[in-house]
Amino acid sequence: MNYIELKERIFKAIEAYYAELVHLNDDIADHPEVSGEEYETSCKIVELLRSHGYETEYPFSGLPTAFKGIYGANNHKYKIAILTEYDALPEIGHACGHCLSGSISVLAALAAKDLQDELNADIHVIGTPIEETDGAKCAMAERGAFNGYDMAIMVHLYNGNLLAPKLQCLASYLYEFHGTAAHASAAPWEGRNAFNAAQLMFHAVDMLRQHVKPDAQFHGIIRNGGEAPNIVPEKVSAEFYIRALDKKYLQKLIDQVDLCAEGAAIATQTAWCKTPTAATYDNMKANSTGIAALAEIYQELGLELNGDSEKIFGSSDAGNVSYVCPGFHPCLQVTEPNVPIHTRGFAEAMKTDRAHQALRDGAKIIALQIAKIFSDEEKIKAMKEDFDRN
Repeated sequence: MNYIELKERIFKAIEAYYAELVHLNDDIADHPEVSGEEYETSCKIVELLRSHGYETEYPFSGLPTAFKGIYGANNHKYKIAILTEYDALPEIGHACGHCLSGSISVLAALAAKDLQDELNADIHVIGTPIEETDGAKCAMAERGAFNGYDMAIMVHLYNGNLLAPKLQCLASYLYEFHGTAAHASAAPWEGRNAFNAAQLMFHAVDMLRQHVKPDAQFHGIIRNGGEAPNIVPEKVSAEFYIRALDKKYLQKLIDQVDLCAEGAAIATQTAWCKTPTAATYDNMKANSTGIAALAEIYQELGLELNGDSEKIFGSSDAGNVSYVCPGFHPCLQVTEPNVPIHTRGFAEAMKTDRAHQALRDGAKIIALQIAKIFSDEEKIKAMKEDFDRN
C-alpha cells in the first residue's frame, strides 16, 4: 500500500473517531487535573482505548497516572510511541493545551492502528503525565520505557505552526545556605548571615549573564529568607532554573552557578549545598529526515509555517525521549499569535471550533508522519542515521 492509499485510510478513520475525541477533549478541558493528580483524566483515556481493543498497562513505569496501550499482537518489525500528555496547570487549567494534545494523540493512534500490518510497525500509545512540573518522561526514559522504539511523536498546541520548536535543556536546583543565628542587634558579630550569602549568589549569577551565550537563561527565587528581622538568618534557600540549548553547555552553566554559590558562601563564612528540585530536561535532538517529512505534511494539509522558529519555546521532557529514539514535537496553531501558552486566554481556546479543527489536523500530522516514514525503508534508514549522527 502506497502513501496516498495510507493517507486516504487515515483521513477516513479520523472522521470515524472524531466526534468521540471531541467529547474527550471537551470533558478533560472542563475537568482539569494538575500534574501528578491526573487520576480521572488518565482513567478516561485508558477506558476509551480499551473500548477500541487496546491492551493497556495502567499504571505504567512506576507512575500511577501513566499508561501504555498496545493494539494487536505486538509482533511487527518496528515500534512507534505516540506520546500523550494530559496534565493541567494550577488555577488556569489547560492553558498549555494538554487536553487537546492528548486527544490528538489518541485520535491519531485510533486512526493508524489498522495500518500496523501494512507498515510492519506496532503503534503504541504512551500516557506521559506530570509534564508541567517534574517531567515524567525524564524518569520514564531513565527506567527504559522508551527503549526499543524506532520513533516517538506528539503534537503540542501553540499560537503558531512550527516543525521543531527550540526546546532548551532545563536543570533546577535548590541552593541552601547555612549560617549561624544570632540577635541582629545585641550580638550580630556572633552570627553568619545565610541571607547575605543568597543575596551574593543572586548578584554573582546576574554578573554571570554578561559572559554566557544568548541562549543561556537563569531564573531564581528565594524559597526561605529567614524567620524574623531581629534574627540573623541561619538557613536560607534559593531555587534556580538553568537553561541552555545544548546539554554539554548546560552542564558548564551549572558548574558556573555552583561557583557563584561557593563564592557567596566563602564571602559570608557560611556553608552551602544543593539538591535537584526536578528532573533535568534535555533539548530536542535534531533529525533532518523526520523534519523534512513533517514539512511535506504541513504543506499537504495547507498549514502555513507561521511560527517563529528562532524564538525559544521553553523546555519539555519530550527532549529526553529524543535521546532514546528519534523524537518529534511539532507545534500546531490553535490561537492568534497574541495569545501565548500558559495564559487564561489559551485555556479558553481549548473548546472552540478552531480547537476542534486542530484535533483533526494534529491527528493527521502524527498519523501521516508515521505513514510517510514507515512506508519507506529508505526514510527509516535515513531517520536512524540522523539519530546516530546527532
